[in-house]
Amino acid sequence: MSLAFTISDLRQRPQFFDTVADRIWQASWKANGYPLDYISGRLCENMSDSDIPFALVAHDGQAFLGTASVIASDLAERPQLTPWVAAVWVEPEARRRGIGAALVKRAAQDCFALGVGRTHLCARPHLLAFYTGLGWTAVETDVGPHHLTVFIRDAARQPSELNLPP
Repeated sequence: MSLAFTISDLRQRPQFFDTVADRIWQASWKANGYPLDYISGRLCENMSDSDIPFALVAHDGQAFLGTASVIASDLAERPQLTPWVAAVWVEPEARRRGIGAALVKRAAQDCFALGVGRTHLCARPHLLAFYTGLGWTAVETDVGPHHLTVFIRDAARQPSELNLPP
């Protein structure tokens, strides 16, 4: 079942800021003892006029559905790689409706529109099929304490080659 939604830059939809910060914190930072204020501070960086970092938000009107960010660095073990699609989150009730795929696709497209030739993404092993299905190429596995897979996406390989939702 598809779901109607829009993807906006968080800078144009700041009413979602607190929700985005909370979801990123809940998903990846809370368990490691970081306070929500830490994530809110980091997310503030996405609200500047700079090209990178930026955050995207999927929404149906005022209903938050998901988020993804593009940041300079996402993996301490690979600081030389930049930029990264990161902090991908879709609300549980909105999953399996193409929102995550659309957020990742849009994040990569926005990077390429900035002149970036390659973007990166890292994910836990159970997400390998999801990202390869979106056209990302796994280039390294078992990285760091979470045994992450590092993926790349090149601008030369256009997202329109894939059968993805808008």
